[in-house]
Amino acid sequence: MRVAQVSPLWERVPPPGYGGIELVVGHLTDELVRRGHDVTLFASGDSQTLARLESVTPQALRLNPAVKEPAAYDLLQLSRIMAQAEAFDIIHFHTGFTALPFAEMAKTPAVHTLHGGFTEDNRPLFTQYCNQAYISISDAQRKLEPQLNYVRTVYNGINPDDYPFHAQPQDPPYLAFLGRMSPEKGPQHAIAIAKQTGWRLKMAGKVDVVDREFYEQEIAPQIDGEQIQYLGELTHEQKVELLGNATVTLFPITWSEPFGLVMIESMCAGTPVIAMNLGSVSEVIAHGKSGFVCNSVEEMSAAIPAAIELNRQQCHDFVVQHFSVTQMVDSYEAAYHKILNEQMSRNGHVHAPVLSL
Repeated sequence: MRVAQVSPLWERVPPPGYGGIELVVGHLTDELVRRGHDVTLFASGDSQTLARLESVTPQALRLNPAVKEPAAYDLLQLSRIMAQAEAFDIIHFHTGFTALPFAEMAKTPAVHTLHGGFTEDNRPLFTQYCNQAYISISDAQRKLEPQLNYVRTVYNGINPDDYPFHAQPQDPPYLAFLGRMSPEKGPQHAIAIAKQTGWRLKMAGKVDVVDREFYEQEIAPQIDGEQIQYLGELTHEQKVELLGNATVTLFPITWSEPFGLVMIESMCAGTPVIAMNLGSVSEVIAHGKSGFVCNSVEEMSAAIPAAIELNRQQCHDFVVQHFSVTQMVDSYEAAYHKILNEQMSRNGHVHAPVLSL
């Protein structure tokens, strides 16, 4: 099968630190290549992939301060894809709503994985192009825009070997928070939980320009370097150490999280997760086994003693059983075949190589 994978240009594939979409795209692309598919990855030029790489920018846009209009590069990438669309059997977009008008004009079937949320600004676009093929990353995500043409739900997957299992947390113990320093990720609530319970808290994640004021006004003044520590943006290895050595990871989101990769990364490393019951959380955490799903900050604080008693091996095994790269790519392959078979039913034919794998 000839597959185009289209990644956002803001981060490289895979990301050196924080970047859930790009991590998933990297795993999916490389595993499709290993399975014998002919894959082209459209991403930033510093991306690392087993596939053929095409790019309109030499590095991730976030790393280039000279870039003032990133949308121009997005359009360049989309134009390049459309110019060669018929060279592919399917085009898989991970770029949100920006690709919708382009995909509508292409003869090649396209599918869009919905990695982000729905807003008042982007809803009219999704409504206008509701008949295009969409993949949700949780069942909860579908409830926000039920009228879209969903092919299936595909949970994000990780490679368990990339997250060494930690049978015991570090001593002295601490709580972990990993995510953007933004209101919807809830670092302010993680700090509140730490202060309510007396636990040490280690936080890590990037501060985007749009979140700078929030960070400087609400987060930075509470960082004392002792009880509340901020480690900045981490490499993958540092991230795994932060999560694996923690006693508990906090996921105190304030929005309907479509998936929440941090949860499975933490559990895979052996650390249970206490999370707010929003979005996908109840689908990702096995309540009472790999963590706790709570309805308030107070419940999250109260759940810490019980979370400490959870079996860390069971947390790891739960991720291996439900959220591996293998399972994710199996589901994506099934989605591709469903889309192409539906096209064949409509048109009476498809390119010969399509169903050869």
